[in-house]
Amino acid sequence: MSSDAATAANATNATSTSLPRIDALSGGPGGGPDQDLEQPRMGLGSSLPAADARAKTEGTFPYAADLWAEGLLWAAVLRSPHPHARILSIDTSGAEEMPGVRAVVTHEDVPGESNYGRHVVDRPVFASDLVRHHGEAIAAVAADHPDTARLAAAAIAVRYEVLEPVTDPEKAFEAEPLHPDGNLIRHIPLRYGDAEAAGEVVVEGLYRIGRQDPAPIGAEAGLAVPRPDGGVEIYTASTDPHTDRDLIAACFGLEPDRVKVVVTGVPGATGDREDPGFQIPLGLLALRTGCPVKLAASREESFLGHTHRHPTLLRYRHHADAEGRLVKVEAQILLDAGAYADASSESLAAAVAFACGPYVVPHAFIEGWAVRTNNPPSGHVRGEGAMQVCAAYEGQMDKLAAKLGIDPAELRLRNTLSTGDILPTGQTVTCPAPVAELLQAVRDFPLPALPKDAPEDDWLLPGGPEGAGEPGAVRRGVGYGLGMVHMLGAEGTDEVSTATVRVHDGVATVICAAVETGQGFTTLARQIVQETLGVEEVHVAAVDTDQPPAGPATHGRHTWVSGGAVERAAKMVRTQLLQPLAHKFGMSTELLQIADGKITSYDGVLSTTVTEAMDGKELWATAQCRPHPTEPLDDAGQGDAFVGLAFCAVRAVVDVDIELGSIRVVEMAVAQDVGRVLNPSQLAIRIEAGITQGIGAALTENLRTAKGLIRHPDLTGYALPTALDAPDIRIVKLVEERDVVAPFGAKPASAVPVVTAPAAVASAVRSATGRPVNRLPIRPQAAVATAPKG
Repeated sequence: MSSDAATAANATNATSTSLPRIDALSGGPGGGPDQDLEQPRMGLGSSLPAADARAKTEGTFPYAADLWAEGLLWAAVLRSPHPHARILSIDTSGAEEMPGVRAVVTHEDVPGESNYGRHVVDRPVFASDLVRHHGEAIAAVAADHPDTARLAAAAIAVRYEVLEPVTDPEKAFEAEPLHPDGNLIRHIPLRYGDAEAAGEVVVEGLYRIGRQDPAPIGAEAGLAVPRPDGGVEIYTASTDPHTDRDLIAACFGLEPDRVKVVVTGVPGATGDREDPGFQIPLGLLALRTGCPVKLAASREESFLGHTHRHPTLLRYRHHADAEGRLVKVEAQILLDAGAYADASSESLAAAVAFACGPYVVPHAFIEGWAVRTNNPPSGHVRGEGAMQVCAAYEGQMDKLAAKLGIDPAELRLRNTLSTGDILPTGQTVTCPAPVAELLQAVRDFPLPALPKDAPEDDWLLPGGPEGAGEPGAVRRGVGYGLGMVHMLGAEGTDEVSTATVRVHDGVATVICAAVETGQGFTTLARQIVQETLGVEEVHVAAVDTDQPPAGPATHGRHTWVSGGAVERAAKMVRTQLLQPLAHKFGMSTELLQIADGKITSYDGVLSTTVTEAMDGKELWATAQCRPHPTEPLDDAGQGDAFVGLAFCAVRAVVDVDIELGSIRVVEMAVAQDVGRVLNPSQLAIRIEAGITQGIGAALTENLRTAKGLIRHPDLTGYALPTALDAPDIRIVKLVEERDVVAPFGAKPASAVPVVTAPAAVASAVRSATGRPVNRLPIRPQAAVATAPKG
């Protein structure tokens, strides 16, 4: 971001910033940050590097799997080999008699609440009478060696009566209840407009979205240490430590203040580190043995234990007039929640509310359900609910464009949402919504050159080096995706965060329980304090539950809510710093400014450094940030359920071998509504990561099951996109139209490209092959065209 652009951004509330290719911003093949992009040395708008970047690069970053304690024991968990079974008996004697085994715990050893749940308390710590999904925890063991613990867990004899699993969510409505709460978790019937309205043109579609796993890049691990007061401390990579503490304490029958959760280094999280199911057995074993106990889950255990993106079945009918303007959207959305509710209610609300996409739709009738099955549990993954419906409604827009003979981008432009329009939930869009501007930016961006049909360029073919394809069978396709996500919690969630800023001897410290999951909060907190107080050296304290709560690291919360709390606390310290000077010179603090470590007055009479003004004093302040409230959707799916919205447009260019069905993503052009660029380099990296995760959902990532059993729960059977699969990602435009109700005016950056990218890739494959492409990830047979070679 140039200095001129930064100045303009401060002067106006509606600017657009065009950035060079992402590798130039993020230090990739482009050779580092563009030298033409002058940026502030520190503070907001600068590309301040992450404080932990060097440690992570050198391998010295302290992850949970690296923790150690004197007298350490190792834990292992026995998990069900069946997706649905009745437990007839559990015999732990074989494990207890093994040398080196210190404790074995089952459901009978849970001293407090036997069930837990972040949103709905319906998931047992250990299965007692029924097993409801493959990999459900049955028992846990503590031993003096990890191999001993694993062998002991395998020695626990469990007698099962295997039951027929319910794995088809459509059959869950008629099946016997799988849970005391029943199979239906939530039903949302959205009614908006006239049910009798009809368009001149109608298109229908059936879409299926697969089960994407968050695939954490580091081992899910933790260490539990018993305390002298009978409590326990748990060291783990939690993304919501205070909620975890409360759930754990309830299961242990302890007061919350006797359980402390300390957040260790988080390798990165997209929702996968929110399940305390790994932490509760650890704490139980530590309390039982009186020794520190450590668990480092294998990759297979991670696949079996944590939640995944909801597999979704979607039926759509779009009505439009002869000019392509939408008249009515009808849809049925069915989310497979798996065995337990988790975040399914919230995911369904997002899916139903955004079922029509960022388009103006006068009439909408949406039915949404989330149901329990015996499939693996579903929960938070970036863009939950919104990603699934985006793939479907964009498929519908492509069908409508084809039927009307209108260019797909032009059809979308005729229907785009803007500020002041009304969502099908009845909520008015009050935040900036530059959807048309975003789409025009990617549409008008130059297309990449076609590859040469020559042997030396074979690596450009779908399938990679030495691929079996022939150049003559390759077709290029161009497709579009428009996506939207909500910011912060929804439907009445009380969003609040607390932060303390302390300054002493020229060093500032930020204390806030907002967990750094890779979204850049610790870097942002440093930038906020630098800009507000002119102090260059800023440290962010480690997170634990002795600090006031800051809430979960989802939906861009910490940029908005925790960043807002840090800003307010820093401004309070700024007032404390400037008041004595203002009083001395007979002026108000508003007439003083801080920049580059200096304090100056508007007339130049006062000029001093921050260090001199501090004069050895220690200043501190604590503040909270709480956004305006929302409300639950009513019985007709109506209500002001969202604090704010963020939008994205993506143009995908793909090459498809129409004989083999192999697909290569050539380029992704991205335009995004970001509110304000707070850290250009970090923002570019977040967008790149989101696009790449979306490509995985589009082409390769699907945690497959057979009658409820997870097949190949490893990174051989579950194909993540690698650096070789990542295409050129071009950030063609960032619209900086600030949201006036958000601190700094910024919007979350990483979820909306994840939501939009799969739809754009599917659209491009449709363009290349002429096939409908109604399933994600896209199967090779769906990309095989019958057209003759051209």
